[in-house]
Amino acid sequence: MASRCMIILLIMMSLLLSMVCQSKPLTDSLYHKLLSLPIADILHVDSESTHAASVDFGLIVREIPAAVLRPSCPKDIVTLVAFAYNESSLPFTISARGCSHSIQGQAMAPDGVVVDMMSLGNKRRGTTVLWSWSLGHYADVGGQQLWIDVLEETLKHGVAPVSWTDYLYLTVGGTLSNAGISGETFRYGPQISNVYEMDVITGTGDFLTCSPDKNPELFYSVLGGLGQFGIITRARIALGQAPKRVKWVRMLYSDFSDFTIDQESLISHHGRDQDEALDYVEGSLLMHRNSDSWTSFFSLSDRQRLMSLVTEHELLYCIEVAKFYDGRTQTTVDKALEIILKDLSHVPEFMFEKDVAYVDFLNRVRVEELKLRRQGLWNVPHPWLNLFVPKSRIADFNTGVFNNIVLKKNITTGLVLIYPMNNDKWDDRMSAVIPDEDVFYTVGFLHSSGFEDWQEFDLQNKEVLLFCENNGIKVKQYLPNYNTEREWMEHFGSKWRTFQESKAQFDPKMLLSPGQRIFNHN
Repeated sequence: MASRCMIILLIMMSLLLSMVCQSKPLTDSLYHKLLSLPIADILHVDSESTHAASVDFGLIVREIPAAVLRPSCPKDIVTLVAFAYNESSLPFTISARGCSHSIQGQAMAPDGVVVDMMSLGNKRRGTTVLWSWSLGHYADVGGQQLWIDVLEETLKHGVAPVSWTDYLYLTVGGTLSNAGISGETFRYGPQISNVYEMDVITGTGDFLTCSPDKNPELFYSVLGGLGQFGIITRARIALGQAPKRVKWVRMLYSDFSDFTIDQESLISHHGRDQDEALDYVEGSLLMHRNSDSWTSFFSLSDRQRLMSLVTEHELLYCIEVAKFYDGRTQTTVDKALEIILKDLSHVPEFMFEKDVAYVDFLNRVRVEELKLRRQGLWNVPHPWLNLFVPKSRIADFNTGVFNNIVLKKNITTGLVLIYPMNNDKWDDRMSAVIPDEDVFYTVGFLHSSGFEDWQEFDLQNKEVLLFCENNGIKVKQYLPNYNTEREWMEHFGSKWRTFQESKAQFDPKMLLSPGQRIFNHN
């Protein structure tokens, strides 16, 4: 009873503050109605909770919510959303927050309620590995689960998901709301292409199971839907046999044309059961300025000649590939890799190989994260820009962006990714948008900055986008950030009408994910 009285007191104090400080506070009557709900005890309005939910990985945007819900089960979320939709005379916005790895406040709910999805993991077992004749091995996974936890649990059964992100400390629901991409995407598709079924809480408070055969409109809308149509509480994920080890290779190029020709050749072998196919293909841009982001792969003895090569050419390009193997293929993997790589045009004597455990390869970014945390360089602003660039214009992008903007400005210190994907590995029925070409490139500027100079990187990002616009390069933003309806219409293109219709069907009061600023414009 004392605890409940304290909650009531905290809520009323928050109400008084919001009435003074906020332009759109929740009303007094609305707070009293919230207190009558069975979730009152897990609805937090203290400043520590709301301020923690007001920032994300980008550390650029700050939007303070009115409250934070820490659910113990999906029913708690249903109660909140259904109340906002059915009973409130003044609907408030709601945003599901996992690890909040967004960059521009996409997981925030200013003056609304943030749902702390990680709280679900404290009460429920998150990953169950199953098998059926029709699907083979699959995993039922909580939307709040981290991919690293999914990996660890599935490996106990000798299986693992086939499509990954480079960083595993992200939630399942978070990556499926965007796409989930990495070097495996060219062969296995993005993570959204490896989902059989989901449980979703829509913006009307309905708890629905959806798949290609059951509630298909919801299924395809939610995948890549930027959180606009529902909150994912469970996903059924495709699994494959887990390899044991990885042959991990990096090759350096001084000529951009050779670099792209070889990358495109490597991803042209992309059958899931194709022995001569690689399992992972990525690439990156190497410069003196961003050397801290790429030198750790190489031995100390190799770094001096690598830096000499960078000095000679100013810009280098690196192809990074991996071939997975196990006990069955251990004796043949070296020969298979040799055949795949034998005709490539990398700089002679600049091919480097490692043999690592499968888990260590997948979790490779964690090592860099821990190093940055020790140096105090992890919790800093991240003015990132991620683009999908059509293959037909990637050479123009190299000249106009890499050479004439990035190299000349000489401020880029973070990793710059560049690697191709196959269009036919994506499902056009899903909400995610990509360029309309058979092959397109992902280009990621993964900047880290100080708190005083992130605007300089942001200006460079805008210059990159302006160059593309002025030169007719029809890029698509991945993890998009726009502020106007016109920009969103251009982003979604032919999918915009379907996107609007799905919003009207599944979240007609526009309650969900206001931080994306698609239907909740400033």
